[in-house]
Amino acid sequence: MFERPIVMLDFETTGLSPESGDRITEVAALRIAGGEIVERYVSLVNCGVRIPSFITSLTGITQQMVDSAPPAEDVVPELIDFIGADTLAAHNASFDEKFLIAEGARLGHDTRHRGLVCSVKLSRRVLPGMPSYKLGELARSLGIAFRGTAHRAEADAEVAARLLLHIGRHLGDSYGLGQVAPELLVEINRLAAARVHGFIGDYAAAHKTRTGSHG
Repeated sequence: MFERPIVMLDFETTGLSPESGDRITEVAALRIAGGEIVERYVSLVNCGVRIPSFITSLTGITQQMVDSAPPAEDVVPELIDFIGADTLAAHNASFDEKFLIAEGARLGHDTRHRGLVCSVKLSRRVLPGMPSYKLGELARSLGIAFRGTAHRAEADAEVAARLLLHIGRHLGDSYGLGQVAPELLVEINRLAAARVHGFIGDYAAAHKTRTGSHG
């Protein structure tokens, strides 16, 4: 399926912006290798902040849960080490990446991931015409079931990972790709939607030519 591992990341946070002082409250990172989830890092996080009541209503994460969780000083370096130099993916990836970078910077711990894949942008380009690209509604449209509580990090990351696997299979079937390189997904993210089909077609033709010449 995928030539090299991709790590699907999801954070729950106290708000939308690390620049405004918002912090992470829960993390799930799922490593996808080949065609399945092979490894996971999941933890609540104590960042020493108050949990707004609307966040508790949305996620079910309470102040008590966070107060007794491992501190960010432990979780964030472990998370960055878990991701390593693999390609990073998330549903609305710029949101999760900015929190990852901000939390790492607080501790002087640089991120090392190679490339960023946004499963929202990817879905819009590879699966055009869906009624919605919100994670829950898109998953429902594709028959991908939630196996936990929506708006909790692990359940959301799991569904996003299954979405990414669905897209990988779709690209493989549609364009005759035996394996999908993470770099291809990164590149598709950058393209205007109108250019995607032609670009993948050219990529697949070149890939087959290279593979054939090695045989």
